[in-house]
This record gives sequence, C-alpha cells and structure tokens, in this order.
Amino acid sequence: MIDAQAAEWAARVDGGPLSPEEQSALDVWLDSDVRHLGAYAKARAVFAHVQRAKALGPGYDAAEFAAPPAEPLAGPSRRQLWMGGAAAAAAVAVTAGVGLQWRGTHFRTRLGEVRLVPLPDGSSMTLNTASRATIVFTRTERRVHLLEGEAIFDVSKDPSRPFLVEAADTHVRAVGTSFVVRRLPDKPVQVVVCEGVVEVNRDALKFAPPIRVTANTRAIAARDGEIEAASLTPAEVRRELVWREGFLSFEDEPLGQAVAEFARYSDTPIVIDDPVVARETVTGLFRANNPGGFARAVADALHLKAEVTSQAVRLSRADNEGAA
Repeated sequence: MIDAQAAEWAARVDGGPLSPEEQSALDVWLDSDVRHLGAYAKARAVFAHVQRAKALGPGYDAAEFAAPPAEPLAGPSRRQLWMGGAAAAAAVAVTAGVGLQWRGTHFRTRLGEVRLVPLPDGSSMTLNTASRATIVFTRTERRVHLLEGEAIFDVSKDPSRPFLVEAADTHVRAVGTSFVVRRLPDKPVQVVVCEGVVEVNRDALKFAPPIRVTANTRAIAARDGEIEAASLTPAEVRRELVWREGFLSFEDEPLGQAVAEFARYSDTPIVIDDPVVARETVTGLFRANNPGGFARAVADALHLKAEVTSQAVRLSRADNEGAA
C-alpha cells in the first residue's frame, strides 16, 4: 500500500509542478509515517535508473548495471517510464530465485552522486556521495562490505539468509528492516534504524552479546569500543534520509559542521575564517550540490557576507570592523 502511494506521488511530481494543494497533501503524507519518505525516494529513483534497469532481464550483468548512466532519460512519457521502472523492479524479484549468488560485485558513487542499487533478493541499497560497497550473496547469507561512505539498506525478509553489513570492525545483522550505515574517515561508524530491528556488534566485543537496536534509534561505535545507542524522533530519522532526494537537512547545526557536511558532496569548498561565525547555528533544508545557494541563504539569515566564485565560497561577517 505504501509503495503504491509512493509510486503515485512520484508519477505526479515527475509529470510537472504540483499545485499548492497537492504539495501540501504530499508534505502531510511524508510527515505522517517515517516509512513514507523512504518509499517515495525509492519511487523517484526508479525514474533515474529505468534505462539501466532494462539490464535486469535474462542477460542481466551486475557490473554493467553498476556503471553510471551515459545519457539522461529521453523518449516515452514520464508515466510510461514509471510503469517501465516498476516492471524492472518486479524483475528483480523474479530473478532473485535464479541469481541468488553475487560474489564480490562492487559498486561506488562519485562525489555528489546518489545511486539506487536493486539487489537480487528484492532488497535495495542506496549509496550516498563518494561511497563504496562490495556485495557477496550466497545461498546461506547476504553480506555487504561498506568500504567507505554511507548507505541505506531496505531489506527483504528471508530468515534463512541473514542480511549482514560490515563497516570497519562494526557488524550489523538484519532479517527484514530499513537502516542506514555511515562510515566516514576519522569518525565512528553510525547505524540509524528506520524500521524493524537490527543487531550491532564489534570485533572488540566479540565475546559480548550484540546490541539490539530498534526503530528510531541511532547506534554509534564509540572510540572506546563500546556501542552507544540513543533514541531519535521521527523528524530526526527523516532528516537522516533526505540525502536520498539530494538534500541536506540541519536543525540548529553549528555552521562549521554544516560546512563540513557540504564538503562531502561538492568540490567547491565553503571557507569560514572566523571561528565565531563557524559557531553560529543553522536550520533548514538545502540542495546538497549547491554550496553557493546554501551560503547565500545562510548569509541572509545570519547577517553574514557571502562571496561566491567558481573556485570557492567564503562566509564572513558583514561588518569586518565588528570582528573580535
């Protein structure tokens, strides 16, 4: 039911701008259930991948599917594209019984790229910017090695074959659920559970039972070896997922940390020389690939000065004489 509603909204949005009433109805629907945003993002992603999804027929080549598209979509109507994409998604489930085994299939995304990867068991993996993962599926288990970056996993239930994600020394085990794993340089691995339950453990804790992490919870593999879990509100979970739609969401985030997050998505750096400015907080929803637009919006809200060039974006006090 949720997937069908998401498909209908995706078809409407792709068919042209929504009316104010339709946009309001979409916003209400997205806010009413944390699962709606994930389903909607997956439905929108089908349009971007429908041509590559044609490879999911009898001659399906995972390496070919992993390659970036050479050209934008063109040809039939957007609604026809949606129907074709839905058929391709169904083909994943149809071929799951035949292609149960993937051994060492590698996927990666470029800076600023987000990629939906349908998996042969009906699950899906969505890779965020600058991410790398290797898939190893056998007849006894489904295993993903997240080598770098961030991914959302929407897992089809199969109690006979657990779904395992490895990120550095952290291991996540699920049967049927939706969760995010983030592995960034010099930062602890994080797991956010959107739906269902997962088990998290670490090599350093191999003699201890795994930590069970339920929906709306974040688990952090702390530097001291322990696993720390904290509850999240549904709104916080939604913010964890908006990158799937190409956005970054901040809620009272220090400007310096927001700038660091933008650096994961763009080659254009945002420079803040004043530590006082870096401690200002920002709230809002911003396009991940538009650091200039982010800087202008922040400058307007915080009475700062934004200098935007093709090489860099610089944020500073509007009145430099007032600097400490």
